Order: sequence, then structure tokens, then C-alpha cells
Amino acid sequence: MKFKDYIASVSRSRGSRIILALDLSMLPRDEGFWSLKERAMKILSLVSQYICAVKINMQLLLPLGLYGGVSDIVDLAHDLGIPAIIDCKLSDVGHTNLWATKHYFEAGFDAIIVNPMVGWSEGVEPVFEVAKEYGGRGVILLTYMSHKASPESYELPVYVEGGFKPLYMLFAERALKWGADGVVVGATYPEKIREVKKLLGDYIPIYTPGVGFQGGDVKNCLDAGSEYFIVGRAIFQADEPEVAAKRFRDVSWV
Repeated sequence: MKFKDYIASVSRSRGSRIILALDLSMLPRDEGFWSLKERAMKILSLVSQYICAVKINMQLLLPLGLYGGVSDIVDLAHDLGIPAIIDCKLSDVGHTNLWATKHYFEAGFDAIIVNPMVGWSEGVEPVFEVAKEYGGRGVILLTYMSHKASPESYELPVYVEGGFKPLYMLFAERALKWGADGVVVGATYPEKIREVKKLLGDYIPIYTPGVGFQGGDVKNCLDAGSEYFIVGRAIFQADEPEVAAKRFRDVSWV
């Protein structure tokens, strides 16, 4: 089963559009650092029935490592019946992208988020090839981020085929052309979600971070066309993460 169908199936079966961003942040000098993996796995277990996927970033990958660290969390996600996404925003030359993708998929990840800035040939093409090689794993393109400075880069005008268009729309077009499994557009910019949705239609789902602590509103983004909502601190920093996850699930599923 292709990743896009896999996550959609889990989403429907659980009535959830919520992806947990498991971004627990600690340094070795912090109290409780050596139980970081156990804490992450406990939170994932608590909220699993209310989410359709888990996303892991550098906050866990750097201190825990890939094999025997983060890979154990990925294994737990699969035991709980949910897919795992690596949010490495991969952006390097082709041969490096190829080997990085292989390692992430060997560790069990079902999808990878990449930066389309590097282009296709000797850029992200190997990522898509490896995704096919590993049985239809997912490739999600970073299209418009959720932080305040996003417009400084993603709205830069790019001259293409006789006219100018903003960079984020060029990235959305690449998602269609390359056959991506999703695009990332921040919840703090619902008007951009609407523009991207108009281009992508129902072919490619929109993944939306920035809900909760960054101020993104689920309903506005759902109305604009988002399919999945990536929520981190508002869930895992809550006194009762499972209660917070359920609340977000209930708001997002209509």
C-alpha cells in the first residue's frame, strides 16, 4: 500500500487528522535526559488512539540516534498501528539524499519530508526512487513553513516561463509534477493553504504544522483545505497529553 493510502486508511479508521510531532527537547545536563526515549514512548502510547501518525524531528534524532534509539519509537508506532514520518527536511546533493533516505527507511520510517529547493536531477530524484524501492514509502515536500519569517523566503518571486510566481507555488507545482505524497503548508498562513489547495485539488494532501503554540487554527485551515494537522507542544507538554490529543482530534474531524 502506498503511503498516501496508508495514512488515509489510518485516519479514517480512527476518525483523526492529527499527527503528533514528538519533539521532546532535552540536553544531557537536563534532569531526566537519560529517560528521554522512555518518556517519548510513554506519550506516544497515551495518545495513539487519537492520532493518525507520529512525526519525529531532530529533537529526538540527535540525542537518541537512529538505530536502537529513534527506530525503537518507530517500532512502537507500528505496534500501535500508526505510521511514522521523519521530518529531516532533507536538502542535499543526490547521492547524500539517496543514502540518508535509505537509512531512514531501514529504520522503519514510512515517509520523509524533503526540501524541494535542491531540484530534481541529482537532487530529490533519488529520494523518490528509494521510496519506490522500499515499497511505496512517502515523500512529502516542504512548501510553506509556519514560523514568522516564512514570507521572507517562500514568497520570493521566481521568474518561470515568461512570468513571476511565488516560490511556494513553484514548490506546489513540483509536488504535482513529481508525484509527491503530500505537501507541508503552515497553519499560520491559511490563505496560502487555500491557494495551494486550489492547485493540488484532491490529488495531494496538505500537512499543516503550527497548530497550538504557534497560533494556527484547526477550523480555519480545515476550511482552507488542510487534510492533516501536525501538533506537538500543545499535546506533549499538556498535563494530560491524551486529553489534549482527543480535543484536537475532535475539532479536526468533521
